[in-house]
Amino acid sequence: MGNRTPLYDAHIAARGKIVDFSGWDMPIHYGSQLDEHRVVREHAGVFDVSHMTIVDVTGADATRFLRRLLANDVARLVTTGKALYTAMLNEQGGVIDDLIVYLTDFGYRLVVNCGTREKDLSWIGQNASAFEVQIEERPELAMLAVQGPEAAAIVAQLSDGADEALLGLGNFYSLFWKGRMYCRTGYTGEDGFEVILPGSEAEGYWQALLAAGVKPCGLGARDTLRLEAGMNLYGSDMDESVSPLEAGMGWTIAWKPEERDFIGRAALETQRRVGHRLQVGLVLKERGVMRGHQRVDTAVGDGEITSGSFSPTLGVSIALARVPAKMEASSVRVDIRGKLYSVEVVKPPFVRQGKPLVSLD
Repeated sequence: MGNRTPLYDAHIAARGKIVDFSGWDMPIHYGSQLDEHRVVREHAGVFDVSHMTIVDVTGADATRFLRRLLANDVARLVTTGKALYTAMLNEQGGVIDDLIVYLTDFGYRLVVNCGTREKDLSWIGQNASAFEVQIEERPELAMLAVQGPEAAAIVAQLSDGADEALLGLGNFYSLFWKGRMYCRTGYTGEDGFEVILPGSEAEGYWQALLAAGVKPCGLGARDTLRLEAGMNLYGSDMDESVSPLEAGMGWTIAWKPEERDFIGRAALETQRRVGHRLQVGLVLKERGVMRGHQRVDTAVGDGEITSGSFSPTLGVSIALARVPAKMEASSVRVDIRGKLYSVEVVKPPFVRQGKPLVSLD
């Protein structure tokens, strides 16, 4: 038996198919992964993401500490509630984890991946020793992601008085209201909120969402949705051997001010100077499905698919791949079971808010 979120019994009651996910018993789907994918693109779905690790960073040196720890610069968070996406790197520039950090009225809140929890907490604690900061994990909190074109209106409707404030909240902003934290962030390419609340309230809120017409969705749809949105999955598209430059995350690195010496900066500056592998999107317009670890054949050397699947929205297979630095071709070939298939090279994302961003002609 793995770890269980406060919603485990609710998943069983909803006939969720439970699988092991990084040591957690989580629903992969509730009957049809395809239906769950489509309901998020067209209406609203809810994901239990309470397995994610929530860490609060407070103290006199909290800002100075996080400016050292993270590749993006928390000094950019000048308004309470604002959030940014970033990577936490090792000295070689590899990604220990990717995460979201929120500026709150008590300090900072980090949301990191469950599969990297132990090494994340160890690394944070190791580097915090030279700073006047307090690091507090918040395992008593649950987290639900409500995503889709109708999600924001439903979350606002159930907010007990924060309707106008939530609907007016910008992307990558958060709001505390009556013991809950509403974050206008997500992992699907759709509008919506991630709601952080006490674990004791999670099942009641889950049932209220379902009564309002939101459909429960599992990890399977979450993966195809994030892939269509061009979003990385830690452990597949990046890890400690891959830098943010190689994972299409260069935009998350704050190079200025130049005197900010964040962990991994020197290694990234070397990569930027001498060149590095590239992340690209691939589209296969004939029958077949691209999968992780398949070889990508290019004129300047081999690459590798890091994430691949069938796209329910596009009706074809799509993938993220890491290719050699000098690859500039608009098409390459992918080895699928020993046969080379011609695929189009595109810039992710593939889908945004339900609309295809690639041509299928």
